[in-house]
Amino acid sequence: MIEYENLHASNKVFLTDYVKSFEETLNRGWFILGKSVERFEEEFADYVGTRHCIGVASGLDALILSIKALHIPEGSEILIPANTYVATILAALHCRCVPVLVEPDRDTCNIDPTRLEDLVSPHTRAVIVVHLYGKPCDMDPIMAVVNKNNLFLIEDCAQSHGARYKGTMTGMFGHASAFSFYPTKNLGALGDAGAIVTNDPLVAEEVRKLRNYGSSKKYLNDVVGYNSRLDEVQAGFLSVKLKRLEEINSHKRALANVYHKALNARFRKPVVHPDFRDVYHIFNVRHPRRDALREYLLRHDIKTEIHYPVPPHRQKALEQYFRGKEFPVSDEIHSTTLSLPISFAHSTEDITRVAEVMNSFPE
Repeated sequence: MIEYENLHASNKVFLTDYVKSFEETLNRGWFILGKSVERFEEEFADYVGTRHCIGVASGLDALILSIKALHIPEGSEILIPANTYVATILAALHCRCVPVLVEPDRDTCNIDPTRLEDLVSPHTRAVIVVHLYGKPCDMDPIMAVVNKNNLFLIEDCAQSHGARYKGTMTGMFGHASAFSFYPTKNLGALGDAGAIVTNDPLVAEEVRKLRNYGSSKKYLNDVVGYNSRLDEVQAGFLSVKLKRLEEINSHKRALANVYHKALNARFRKPVVHPDFRDVYHIFNVRHPRRDALREYLLRHDIKTEIHYPVPPHRQKALEQYFRGKEFPVSDEIHSTTLSLPISFAHSTEDITRVAEVMNSFPE
């Protein structure tokens, strides 16, 4: 069986260093906002190229605290891609903002820059871009709209650790940028974890207070905050893995290259362009008979996933916000997309086998 993801196998190579990191944390006896968090924050800021990194409890919290730290007023409209994972929209709602969905580009599956300007209203205060599947968004035209309309830009980098647009790392464009370190990510922890990166010292200071009950000094609370702190143990594990993130990304890019060369033209593959350095958190293909293809692969001992089967505007929890609105491009992507195996634990032989079986799929 070729698993879609085997987290035990993907993390086994780091086991010795994980154990060493855990023992160091245990021996220090300091488990919240200690040396491991400080070290990882410095390392990850240096990796991305930003001045500040603030570790938080999850990717969703990173988005929420980004909105809060930018002081975006309640009731403000935030432009968000219509085919994102639901967390991006939940962040806006939890901040009492109004999510305005923007259709994606059919080729890249990322937010369509050509649609942004028409959706900017007097109530628009921010754009959240999502570098979906590990492919950077087309940032130049997005930044043109952001700057022209004096908007905040938040990057949702949950899937794009190490991805680059025209040589610039994702996370470098936003006033604040949110990362998730969920275990399946290219840089994944062994539990929930997240971070915000920024070049703005005032935003960084605000996030540090917000994540820790609104406190910058113990027992003194400056703002109404949250309990959203990156755990010392997870921070240690992330420091271990960060040292090999480029190796992980290179491995996944090599596997993606096998797919690109081996899969026949019946399958709509990710767009390849010199401006975009994808890191292939997900390798998605699209096919009109997606469900039949998925079942065919499973019968041949190949597991896949769907990211994501239901678009946000059709989720029960969100229907009240988007009732009566149509997003046909998003619907098309969600009904045809299929995620193929492409992890640090997979081999070239695994990917070749997946491609061979897919090419034999009967029409």
